[in-house]
Amino acid sequence: MERRNEKAKEHVTPVSAIFIGSRKTMIQSARIRGVLAPVVTPFKADLAPDSQRFIAHCKWLLSQNCGLAIFGTNSEANSLSMEERSTLLDELVAAGVDPSRMMPGTGCCSIMETVKLTKQAVGNGCAGVLMLPPFYYKDVAEEGLYRYFSEVVQRVGDARLKIYLYHIPPVAVVGITTGLVERLLAAYPNAIAGMKDSSGDWNNTKTFLDAFVARSAGPASTAGAARTFDVFVGSESFLFANMRNGGVGTISATANVNPAAIHKLYSQWNTADDTDDADQQQLKLNVVREVFSSRKFPSMIAALKQAIAIYADDPAWRTVLPPLVELTPEQAKTLAAELKAIGFTMPGKRRVEAGRLRRATFAKATASHGLRRAEEGRGRGGSEK
Repeated sequence: MERRNEKAKEHVTPVSAIFIGSRKTMIQSARIRGVLAPVVTPFKADLAPDSQRFIAHCKWLLSQNCGLAIFGTNSEANSLSMEERSTLLDELVAAGVDPSRMMPGTGCCSIMETVKLTKQAVGNGCAGVLMLPPFYYKDVAEEGLYRYFSEVVQRVGDARLKIYLYHIPPVAVVGITTGLVERLLAAYPNAIAGMKDSSGDWNNTKTFLDAFVARSAGPASTAGAARTFDVFVGSESFLFANMRNGGVGTISATANVNPAAIHKLYSQWNTADDTDDADQQQLKLNVVREVFSSRKFPSMIAALKQAIAIYADDPAWRTVLPPLVELTPEQAKTLAAELKAIGFTMPGKRRVEAGRLRRATFAKATASHGLRRAEEGRGRGGSEK
Protein backbone atom coordinates (compact mmCIF):
# COMPACT_ATOMS: atom_id res chain seq x y z
CA MET A 1 0.00 0.00 0.00
CA GLU A 2 2.83 2.41 0.83
CA ARG A 3 4.43 1.88 -2.57
CA ARG A 4 1.07 2.50 -4.21
CA ASN A 5 0.65 5.84 -2.40
CA GLU A 6 4.12 6.93 -3.36
CA LYS A 7 3.41 6.12 -6.98
CA ALA A 8 0.09 7.93 -6.97
CA LYS A 9 1.72 11.14 -5.75
CA GLU A 10 3.98 11.05 -8.77
CA HIS A 11 1.11 11.54 -11.24
CA VAL A 12 2.24 14.79 -12.90
CA THR A 13 5.09 16.12 -10.84
CA PRO A 14 5.76 19.84 -11.25
CA VAL A 15 9.24 21.15 -11.95
CA SER A 16 10.42 23.56 -9.28
CA ALA A 17 13.65 25.12 -8.20
CA ILE A 18 15.22 26.44 -5.00
CA PHE A 19 18.39 28.44 -4.60
CA ILE A 20 20.95 27.73 -1.91
CA GLY A 21 23.29 30.48 -0.75
CA SER A 22 25.03 32.86 -3.12
CA ARG A 23 25.86 30.05 -5.56
CA LYS A 24 22.15 29.90 -6.63
CA THR A 25 22.44 26.17 -7.11
CA MET A 26 19.27 24.98 -8.81
CA ILE A 27 17.86 21.73 -7.45
CA GLN A 28 15.11 20.24 -9.58
CA SER A 29 12.36 18.02 -8.27
CA ALA A 30 11.23 14.94 -10.14
CA ARG A 31 10.17 15.76 -13.68
CA ILE A 32 6.69 15.63 -15.12
CA ARG A 33 5.55 12.02 -15.29
CA GLY A 34 2.43 9.90 -15.41
CA VAL A 35 -0.53 10.21 -17.73
CA LEU A 36 -0.88 13.20 -20.04
CA ALA A 37 -3.50 13.92 -22.70
CA PRO A 38 -2.73 15.61 -26.02
CA VAL A 39 -5.71 17.82 -25.26
CA VAL A 40 -8.32 17.94 -28.02
CA THR A 41 -9.11 21.51 -29.08
CA PRO A 42 -12.76 22.59 -29.30
CA PHE A 43 -13.74 25.03 -32.06
CA LYS A 44 -16.54 27.52 -32.57
CA ALA A 45 -18.80 27.57 -35.61
CA ASP A 46 -16.39 29.95 -37.37
CA LEU A 47 -13.53 27.46 -36.66
CA ALA A 48 -11.83 29.72 -34.13
CA PRO A 49 -10.56 27.90 -31.00
CA ASP A 50 -13.14 27.87 -28.21
CA SER A 51 -11.06 28.88 -25.22
CA GLN A 52 -13.79 28.43 -22.61
CA ARG A 53 -14.55 24.84 -23.58
CA PHE A 54 -10.80 24.22 -23.83
CA ILE A 55 -10.16 25.53 -20.33
CA ALA A 56 -13.07 23.52 -18.91
CA HIS A 57 -11.80 20.31 -20.52
CA CYS A 58 -8.27 20.93 -19.22
CA LYS A 59 -9.61 21.43 -15.70
CA TRP A 60 -11.63 18.21 -15.94
CA LEU A 61 -8.53 16.31 -17.07
CA LEU A 62 -6.52 17.67 -14.14
CA SER A 63 -9.30 16.54 -11.78
CA GLN A 64 -8.76 13.02 -13.18
CA ASN A 65 -5.00 13.06 -12.44
CA CYS A 66 -4.14 13.71 -16.07
CA GLY A 67 -1.54 16.22 -17.23
CA LEU A 68 -1.88 18.46 -20.25
CA ALA A 69 0.14 17.90 -23.42
CA ILE A 70 -1.66 20.73 -25.17
CA PHE A 71 -1.00 21.35 -28.87
CA GLY A 72 -0.24 17.74 -29.72
CA THR A 73 -1.35 15.72 -32.72
CA ASN A 74 -4.83 15.13 -31.30
CA SER A 75 -5.07 18.84 -30.52
CA GLU A 76 -4.99 19.52 -34.28
CA ALA A 77 -2.02 21.71 -33.45
CA ASN A 78 -0.61 21.82 -36.95
CA SER A 79 -3.95 23.15 -38.17
CA LEU A 80 -3.65 26.03 -35.68
CA SER A 81 -1.67 29.21 -36.30
CA MET A 82 1.20 30.09 -34.01
CA GLU A 83 -0.87 33.02 -32.73
CA GLU A 84 -3.80 30.75 -31.86
CA ARG A 85 -1.54 28.42 -29.87
CA SER A 86 0.07 31.34 -28.09
CA THR A 87 -3.27 32.90 -27.17
CA LEU A 88 -4.71 29.62 -25.88
CA LEU A 89 -1.69 29.04 -23.63
CA ASP A 90 -1.97 32.54 -22.18
CA GLU A 91 -5.69 32.04 -21.57
CA LEU A 92 -5.09 28.71 -19.82
CA VAL A 93 -2.55 30.26 -17.47
CA ALA A 94 -4.78 33.28 -16.86
CA ALA A 95 -7.61 30.90 -15.93
CA GLY A 96 -5.48 29.45 -13.14
CA VAL A 97 -4.49 26.19 -14.82
CA ASP A 98 -1.18 25.07 -13.31
CA PRO A 99 1.57 25.37 -15.97
CA SER A 100 3.75 22.89 -14.08
CA ARG A 101 1.29 20.23 -15.27
CA MET A 102 1.61 21.25 -18.91
CA MET A 103 3.82 20.01 -21.73
CA PRO A 104 2.84 22.15 -24.75
CA GLY A 105 3.72 21.05 -28.25
CA THR A 106 5.99 23.71 -29.72
CA GLY A 107 7.67 21.99 -32.67
CA CYS A 108 7.19 23.73 -36.02
CA CYS A 109 9.03 23.53 -39.32
CA SER A 110 10.21 27.09 -38.69
CA ILE A 111 13.00 27.41 -36.14
CA MET A 112 11.84 30.93 -35.27
CA GLU A 113 8.26 29.86 -34.56
CA THR A 114 9.49 26.92 -32.49
CA VAL A 115 11.74 29.22 -30.48
CA LYS A 116 8.96 31.75 -29.90
CA LEU A 117 6.44 29.16 -28.70
CA THR A 118 9.07 27.41 -26.57
CA LYS A 119 10.18 30.64 -24.90
CA GLN A 120 6.56 31.39 -24.06
CA ALA A 121 6.07 27.93 -22.53
CA VAL A 122 9.26 28.13 -20.48
CA GLY A 123 8.48 31.69 -19.40
CA ASN A 124 5.05 30.58 -18.17
CA GLY A 125 6.62 27.83 -16.06
CA CYS A 126 5.55 24.82 -18.12
CA ALA A 127 7.18 21.57 -17.03
CA GLY A 128 8.52 20.89 -20.50
CA VAL A 129 7.76 21.13 -24.20
CA LEU A 130 6.96 18.36 -26.66
CA MET A 131 8.89 19.03 -29.84
CA LEU A 132 8.33 17.56 -33.28
CA PRO A 133 11.27 17.50 -35.66
CA PRO A 134 10.94 19.76 -38.72
CA PHE A 135 8.81 17.44 -40.84
CA TYR A 136 8.16 18.99 -44.25
CA TYR A 137 11.41 17.90 -45.91
CA LYS A 138 11.84 14.13 -45.92
CA ASP A 139 14.95 11.94 -45.92
CA VAL A 140 16.99 14.64 -44.19
CA ALA A 141 20.35 13.85 -42.65
CA GLU A 142 20.72 13.34 -38.91
CA GLU A 143 23.14 16.28 -38.98
CA GLY A 144 20.33 18.56 -40.17
CA LEU A 145 18.02 17.49 -37.36
CA TYR A 146 20.82 17.92 -34.83
CA ARG A 147 21.40 21.47 -36.07
CA TYR A 148 17.68 22.25 -35.81
CA PHE A 149 17.34 21.16 -32.17
CA SER A 150 20.70 22.72 -31.32
CA GLU A 151 19.58 26.08 -32.70
CA VAL A 152 16.37 25.90 -30.67
CA VAL A 153 18.18 25.15 -27.42
CA GLN A 154 20.71 27.92 -27.94
CA ARG A 155 18.19 30.53 -29.08
CA VAL A 156 15.81 29.81 -26.19
CA GLY A 157 18.81 30.12 -23.89
CA ASP A 158 17.03 29.26 -20.65
CA ALA A 159 18.29 26.77 -18.06
CA ARG A 160 14.68 25.81 -17.28
CA LEU A 161 14.15 24.38 -20.77
CA LYS A 162 13.11 20.72 -20.88
CA ILE A 163 12.58 19.27 -24.36
CA TYR A 164 10.74 16.00 -24.93
CA LEU A 165 11.46 14.83 -28.47
CA TYR A 166 8.38 13.71 -30.37
CA HIS A 167 8.79 10.59 -32.51
CA ILE A 168 5.71 9.98 -34.65
CA PRO A 169 6.82 8.54 -38.00
CA PRO A 170 3.30 7.44 -39.07
CA VAL A 171 2.40 11.15 -39.31
CA ALA A 172 5.59 13.21 -39.51
CA VAL A 173 7.61 10.58 -41.44
CA VAL A 174 10.76 12.32 -40.17
CA GLY A 175 11.75 10.45 -37.03
CA ILE A 176 14.01 10.54 -33.99
CA THR A 177 16.91 8.08 -33.95
CA THR A 178 19.07 6.78 -31.13
CA GLY A 179 22.07 8.39 -32.81
CA LEU A 180 20.38 11.79 -32.75
CA VAL A 181 19.43 11.41 -29.09
CA GLU A 182 22.98 10.38 -28.22
CA ARG A 183 24.39 13.53 -29.82
CA LEU A 184 21.81 15.84 -28.28
CA LEU A 185 22.27 14.37 -24.80
CA ALA A 186 26.02 14.75 -25.08
CA ALA A 187 25.68 18.43 -26.04
CA TYR A 188 22.63 19.41 -23.96
CA PRO A 189 22.16 16.89 -21.11
CA ASN A 190 19.94 19.24 -19.10
CA ALA A 191 17.73 20.52 -21.92
CA ILE A 192 17.01 17.17 -23.60
CA ALA A 193 14.70 15.61 -21.03
CA GLY A 194 13.13 12.67 -22.84
CA MET A 195 10.81 11.64 -25.64
CA LYS A 196 7.35 10.52 -26.63
CA ASP A 197 7.43 7.45 -28.84
CA SER A 198 4.34 7.29 -31.05
CA SER A 199 5.81 4.82 -33.50
CA GLY A 200 3.27 2.22 -32.42
CA ASP A 201 6.16 -0.26 -32.30
CA TRP A 202 7.04 -1.58 -28.85
CA ASN A 203 10.41 -2.86 -30.10
CA ASN A 204 11.33 0.70 -31.05
CA THR A 205 10.35 1.99 -27.60
CA LYS A 206 12.35 -0.79 -25.97
CA THR A 207 15.39 0.21 -28.02
CA PHE A 208 15.30 3.72 -26.58
CA LEU A 209 14.65 2.46 -23.05
CA ASP A 210 17.61 0.09 -23.26
CA ALA A 211 19.87 2.70 -24.83
CA PHE A 212 19.20 5.64 -22.51
CA VAL A 213 17.00 4.93 -19.52
CA ALA A 214 19.22 2.21 -18.02
CA ARG A 215 22.24 4.47 -18.35
CA SER A 216 20.47 7.47 -16.82
CA ALA A 217 20.53 5.71 -13.47
CA GLY A 218 24.30 5.33 -13.65
CA PRO A 219 27.19 7.77 -13.24
CA ALA A 220 26.80 11.30 -14.57
CA SER A 221 27.98 11.95 -18.10
CA THR A 222 30.82 14.22 -19.14
CA ALA A 223 31.05 17.72 -17.71
CA GLY A 224 29.44 16.44 -14.52
CA ALA A 225 25.89 16.90 -15.77
CA ALA A 226 23.27 14.45 -14.57
CA ARG A 227 21.82 12.58 -17.51
CA THR A 228 18.17 11.62 -17.27
CA PHE A 229 16.11 10.61 -20.30
CA ASP A 230 12.43 9.92 -19.71
CA VAL A 231 10.39 7.85 -22.16
CA PHE A 232 6.64 8.24 -22.59
CA VAL A 233 4.73 5.86 -24.83
CA GLY A 234 2.25 7.36 -27.28
CA SER A 235 -0.42 4.78 -26.51
CA GLU A 236 -1.65 3.42 -23.19
CA SER A 237 -1.65 0.00 -24.84
CA PHE A 238 2.07 -0.07 -24.03
CA LEU A 239 1.83 1.58 -20.60
CA PHE A 240 2.36 -1.53 -18.46
CA ALA A 241 5.31 -2.65 -20.58
CA ASN A 242 6.80 0.83 -20.53
CA MET A 243 6.62 1.13 -16.75
CA ARG A 244 8.16 -2.33 -16.23
CA ASN A 245 11.10 -1.31 -18.40
CA GLY A 246 11.89 2.03 -16.82
CA GLY A 247 9.51 4.32 -18.70
CA VAL A 248 7.71 7.19 -16.98
CA GLY A 249 4.16 7.15 -18.35
CA THR A 250 2.09 7.79 -21.44
CA ILE A 251 0.94 10.74 -23.52
CA SER A 252 -2.11 9.20 -25.11
CA ALA A 253 -5.03 10.37 -27.24
CA THR A 254 -7.59 8.37 -25.27
CA ALA A 255 -6.47 10.02 -22.03
CA ASN A 256 -8.82 12.78 -23.25
CA VAL A 257 -11.78 10.54 -22.48
CA ASN A 258 -10.47 7.73 -20.23
CA PRO A 259 -7.93 9.46 -17.97
CA ALA A 260 -8.81 7.98 -14.58
CA ALA A 261 -8.58 4.37 -15.72
CA ILE A 262 -5.24 4.99 -17.42
CA HIS A 263 -3.89 6.74 -14.34
CA LYS A 264 -5.05 3.84 -12.17
CA LEU A 265 -2.76 1.47 -14.07
CA TYR A 266 0.10 3.98 -13.95
CA SER A 267 -0.22 4.40 -10.18
CA GLN A 268 -0.76 0.74 -9.30
CA TRP A 269 1.31 -1.28 -11.78
CA ASN A 270 4.09 -2.16 -9.34
CA THR A 271 2.28 -2.87 -6.10
CA ALA A 272 3.35 -6.11 -4.43
CA ASP A 273 0.44 -8.34 -5.43
CA ASP A 274 -1.00 -6.61 -8.47
CA THR A 275 0.60 -8.30 -11.49
CA ASP A 276 -2.58 -10.10 -12.53
CA ASP A 277 -4.68 -7.02 -11.75
CA ALA A 278 -2.35 -4.81 -13.79
CA ASP A 279 -2.60 -7.19 -16.73
CA GLN A 280 -6.39 -7.02 -16.50
CA GLN A 281 -6.34 -3.24 -16.27
CA GLN A 282 -4.15 -3.11 -19.37
CA LEU A 283 -6.57 -5.34 -21.28
CA LYS A 284 -9.52 -3.12 -20.34
CA LEU A 285 -7.65 -0.02 -21.51
CA ASN A 286 -6.91 -1.74 -24.80
CA VAL A 287 -10.61 -2.46 -25.35
CA VAL A 288 -11.48 1.22 -24.99
CA ARG A 289 -8.68 2.30 -27.29
CA GLU A 290 -9.74 -0.19 -29.94
CA VAL A 291 -13.18 1.43 -30.11
CA PHE A 292 -11.75 4.90 -30.73
CA SER A 293 -9.07 3.79 -33.16
CA SER A 294 -11.46 1.78 -35.33
CA ARG A 295 -11.14 2.43 -39.06
CA LYS A 296 -14.92 2.68 -39.30
CA PHE A 297 -14.52 6.26 -38.06
CA PRO A 298 -12.88 9.00 -40.18
CA SER A 299 -10.20 9.68 -37.52
CA MET A 300 -9.51 9.03 -33.86
CA ILE A 301 -9.66 12.79 -33.26
CA ALA A 302 -13.21 12.98 -34.63
CA ALA A 303 -14.24 9.94 -32.57
CA LEU A 304 -12.81 11.44 -29.37
CA LYS A 305 -14.63 14.70 -29.95
CA GLN A 306 -17.86 12.89 -30.70
CA ALA A 307 -17.54 10.99 -27.42
CA ILE A 308 -17.04 14.24 -25.49
CA ALA A 309 -20.09 15.69 -27.28
CA ILE A 310 -22.11 12.67 -26.15
CA TYR A 311 -20.99 12.48 -22.52
CA ALA A 312 -20.88 16.25 -21.97
CA ASP A 313 -24.21 16.62 -23.79
CA ASP A 314 -22.58 19.36 -25.89
CA PRO A 315 -22.85 18.95 -29.69
CA ALA A 316 -20.41 21.81 -30.31
CA TRP A 317 -17.58 19.43 -29.39
CA ARG A 318 -18.06 17.56 -32.68
CA THR A 319 -16.33 20.25 -34.73
CA VAL A 320 -12.95 19.45 -36.30
CA LEU A 321 -10.82 21.58 -38.59
CA PRO A 322 -10.51 20.70 -42.28
CA PRO A 323 -9.08 18.54 -43.71
CA LEU A 324 -10.52 16.37 -40.91
CA VAL A 325 -14.24 15.63 -40.94
CA GLU A 326 -16.65 14.86 -38.13
CA LEU A 327 -18.51 11.58 -37.71
CA THR A 328 -21.70 11.14 -39.70
CA PRO A 329 -24.93 10.67 -37.70
CA GLU A 330 -24.77 6.92 -38.38
CA GLN A 331 -21.13 6.73 -37.29
CA ALA A 332 -22.01 8.70 -34.14
CA LYS A 333 -24.74 6.18 -33.31
CA THR A 334 -22.29 3.32 -33.84
CA LEU A 335 -19.73 4.92 -31.53
CA ALA A 336 -22.34 5.57 -28.84
CA ALA A 337 -23.56 1.98 -29.02
CA GLU A 338 -20.06 0.50 -28.85
CA LEU A 339 -19.12 2.65 -25.87
CA LYS A 340 -22.33 1.71 -24.08
CA ALA A 341 -21.65 -1.97 -24.76
CA ILE A 342 -18.31 -1.82 -22.92
CA GLY A 343 -19.71 0.20 -20.01
CA PHE A 344 -17.72 3.33 -20.86
CA THR A 345 -18.31 6.53 -18.84
CA MET A 346 -16.75 9.98 -18.39
CA PRO A 347 -17.46 10.74 -14.70
CA GLY A 348 -18.10 14.40 -13.96
CA LYS A 349 -17.75 15.57 -17.56
CA ARG A 350 -21.35 16.70 -17.95
CA ARG A 351 -21.20 18.54 -14.63
CA VAL A 352 -18.05 20.41 -15.69
CA GLU A 353 -19.60 21.44 -19.01
CA ALA A 354 -22.81 22.52 -17.27
CA GLY A 355 -20.77 24.73 -14.95
CA ARG A 356 -18.98 26.26 -17.93
CA LEU A 357 -22.33 26.98 -19.61
CA ARG A 358 -23.71 28.62 -16.45
CA ARG A 359 -20.63 30.85 -16.18
CA ALA A 360 -20.84 31.79 -19.85
CA THR A 361 -24.55 32.59 -19.54
CA PHE A 362 -23.93 34.67 -16.42
CA ALA A 363 -21.09 36.58 -18.10
CA LYS A 364 -23.28 37.27 -21.13
CA ALA A 365 -26.18 38.42 -18.97
CA THR A 366 -23.90 40.64 -16.90
CA ALA A 367 -22.42 42.21 -20.01
CA SER A 368 -25.89 42.75 -21.46
CA HIS A 369 -27.09 44.34 -18.21
CA GLY A 370 -24.06 46.63 -18.17
CA LEU A 371 -24.74 47.66 -21.75
CA ARG A 372 -28.37 48.51 -20.95
CA ARG A 373 -27.28 50.58 -17.94
CA ALA A 374 -24.81 52.44 -20.11
CA GLU A 375 -27.45 53.10 -22.76
CA GLU A 376 -29.91 54.31 -20.13
CA GLY A 377 -27.25 56.60 -18.72
CA ARG A 378 -26.54 58.08 -22.13
CA GLY A 379 -30.28 58.51 -22.67
CA ARG A 380 -30.71 60.44 -19.43
CA GLY A 381 -27.69 62.55 -20.22
CA GLY A 382 -29.10 63.41 -23.63
CA SER A 383 -32.51 64.49 -22.24
CA GLU A 384 -30.88 66.75 -19.70
CA LYS A 385 -29.09 68.64 -22.39
